[in-house]
Formats: sequence, structure tokens, C-alpha cells
Amino acid sequence: MSDITFARQIPLFARTQVLVVGGGPAGVAAAISAARCGKSVIVAEHSGQLGGMGTLGNVSIFMGIGNVTGIYREILSEVLTDVQLPENHAGSVWPQYNPFVLRHYFNEKMEKEGVDVLFHVSFAGALREGSRVTGAVLNTREGLRAIEADVVLDCTGDGRVAIDAGAPYTSGRDEDGATQPMTLMFMMQNTGKPVKRKLPEGCYHYETIEDLPQGRHLFWERNDDGTLLVNMTRVRGNGAKIKDVAFAEKEALRQVFSVVDYLQRNGFENYVLSHVPAQVGVRETNQIKGHYTLTEDDLLSGRRFEDVVAQTNYEIDIHNPDGKKGTDERKLSGYDIPYRCMIPQGVDGLLVAGRSISATHVAMSSMRVQATCYALGQAAGNAASIAIDDGVRMADVDIRKLHEHMHRQGVVFLK
Repeated sequence: MSDITFARQIPLFARTQVLVVGGGPAGVAAAISAARCGKSVIVAEHSGQLGGMGTLGNVSIFMGIGNVTGIYREILSEVLTDVQLPENHAGSVWPQYNPFVLRHYFNEKMEKEGVDVLFHVSFAGALREGSRVTGAVLNTREGLRAIEADVVLDCTGDGRVAIDAGAPYTSGRDEDGATQPMTLMFMMQNTGKPVKRKLPEGCYHYETIEDLPQGRHLFWERNDDGTLLVNMTRVRGNGAKIKDVAFAEKEALRQVFSVVDYLQRNGFENYVLSHVPAQVGVRETNQIKGHYTLTEDDLLSGRRFEDVVAQTNYEIDIHNPDGKKGTDERKLSGYDIPYRCMIPQGVDGLLVAGRSISATHVAMSSMRVQATCYALGQAAGNAASIAIDDGVRMADVDIRKLHEHMHRQGVVFLK
């Protein structure tokens, strides 16, 4: 089979100073921070909701992080008013939240911040002038449309814009490219009385299991309303691959019904399946090759960087890429993530924020969680604004000035 060349005139839909591709945690924080710097901002989101895996994938728990700061802290304080946040920023919190409430909150938040959000528009290609990204082509309900921008922020989670623009990248672990498996997190509800075990109408098959795909119980319960958040399915594959994610959507849902049946037979006889999210949760796909690559040694040694833009002490957390039981979990004392990890090699006019920054397979397993992605997004939005104001390349943004901007937006870096 040969490649097909497809050429056509694409209408210009809009022009903006900052275009954020992807409305997950990194994209949300990037958009807010850039707007607060006085920039016009458009967010292009492929689904119908903001929040990424935190809403769309029902990963509705903020995994613990040791620097609760900036826009992430602001979101926690506004959405979870009953959660006590650490006064000195250094204490981890693990709050569960309602993903439907968070989805609504983000809609209201973006409107208040003056950010223009476009739903149901997916990235189709990068606009370039030489090695500089100048915007993106989007697949919309009205066909292909282009948006031009002074700076593009790749918050797709897969490095889609950077890779399309020619940036080098890696996927998965070094030895075979295998990525962490995918998981469909679902909810069950306590009805207060034993429920009859049966499949929903029209559901023809599930497997009665005596063991779990992950080999462990992993769930959280909101005791005030009896909602159980379950993270116990596991499907091998790379969520950035067409066939892998197509298989995962079917297999993960099949596992949901099997796990529900297992739980109802093992201590959760009062619980019914109450919510299955719109898509499977993806932990790992692509990592760009940046001006610096975060490593396992950086994490284990607690390394500090002068160009720090995010900090975390979330553990090394590698779900078995082979799809088998087991997880590599190692506690960490805390480390920095440098700005250089967000700058793709050979490409200008673009920053990458979120889980697809330049990091090894092991390092990515720690920095991939929502709290860190919010921090990286906030850094990206500020850096984009400085680059526009100063007329410099993304690689030449003044780090001292970036830190000053972030500090004014409530970011506190721990020593």
C-alpha cells in the first residue's frame, strides 16, 4: 500500500494569540494562565467536555501530589469546598470528586476567564512555516477548518501536534515499545439492599471471573453518597494506536460487567453499576524528545532544576505493559520537572504540556497524573505569553520571568 496525497484549500476559521489543542488538565490550566496574561485563547477539544481523563475517562480522583499550588490548588478549593488543603503546599491530598460537577465547573470557569472553547473539533494537522508551527488544521462538524496562532500548546496527551510538525518522539519502554495498559474506570452505587445480579437488557455475554484483571482490589468510595469508583479493568495496548484503542474500548467494557459481577459476589451485594464513562482511560502513549529528558534517576535522586516548572512526589506507578497482573510502585520524596522537557526538538512556536512531555517510560509513570499536568499546563500558558510579548522563541523564554509570572498566579515552588 502506498501513501495518498490529499490537498485542498482549507478555510480559515479564526486567528488567536494562543491555540491550545486538547482540553484536559494541561489544556485547561494552559488556557486559564494565558488568558490571565491578557492573551486571546482558543481551546480545541475533540470531545464534548473539558477535563480529559478526569471527566471523559472517569478518573475522578486527584492523585496525591506534594505541591498543591497554582491553578490546581485554585480548582481544588473551588470544586471541593469541604477538602482541607495543606497550608504550606507540601502535604499531599487525595480527594475524590464528582466528574459531572467538574465538567460543569470547567465550562463556567472558561467562560469567566474569557477563553473560547471549541468542542467536537479534533486535530488534523499542523500549520507550519519552515520549522515553526503557526496553527492547526481541525476536523470539525463543518469540515476541515484552520486556526492560526502566535503560539500553539500541544495538550493532546499524545504529542499529536509536535509529532505532526516533525518532532522526534518515543513510545513505551525501551526494550519493546510497550506502553502501560488502558483501564475503563466505572462507578457503582450502594442501593442499601441486596440487588439481583443480572446483565442489563441487550447485554449478551460476560465472563464470570474468580480473579481480577489487575489482580487486586482498587477502588475509592464516597461514603456520603455510597458511590464506589472502581479501577480494576486492564487492557494491553497503546491508546494512540488505531487498532489497539478500538480493541480496548470493547474489551474494557466486557471486563466492566465481569468485575461488577465479581464485586457483587464478594462483599458488594448492595451495589449496582451506575456509570460507565464515554471512553477508556489511557495512561501512556507518546513522549516527545525535548531539550531535556526526565529520567528515573532524576526521580529517585530528587533532582532539582533551575528551570523548574512543576514539582511532584507522586510515586513511580507502572501498570504492567504486558497486560498481566502487577504494578511497579516505588515511593518518591519529590523532584522537579524542568521547562526544557516541554520544548520539542527541531520545532518552534510550540510547547508540549501534559503526559507527553520528554520523559522516559519510568519517569512518565510518575509525572502523568492530573495534578502534575495542571502544573505543566500553567507553565505552558505563561511561557507562551512571555514568548509573544518578548518576540522570542519558546526555547529562549526567560526562566526568571517565567517564574515571576507563575508566582503572580499563585505558584509556589518547594525548596
